Amino acid sequence: MDKVRDLASKKAAVIFTKSSCCMCYSIKTLFYELGASPAIHELDHDPSGRDMEWALRGLGCDPSVPAVFIGGRFVGSAKDVISLHVDGSLKQMLIDAKAIWF
Repeated sequence: MDKVRDLASKKAAVIFTKSSCCMCYSIKTLFYELGASPAIHELDHDPSGRDMEWALRGLGCDPSVPAVFIGGRFVGSAKDVISLHVDGSLKQMLIDAKAIWF
């Protein structure tokens, strides 16, 4: 859990993913299109990936990826991020966290 929290707090936007996950790709693309450059941590390429995956599940992220943090705060998984984008609040969250500038 400590490694997840440490990595999640190092950048304004952080996404934990797996390289084979299509929803992870979609969420990363959404962030890039909004102008953000999130830190991407691919759990299947990290030696601590399995432990981080269990820590993310402990935060309530099921499935464990994608897991999105903005401003060091756990936002949720793909459905949560898409809901925030649809209601217009995702962009403001990224601006408030200084992940994008307008």
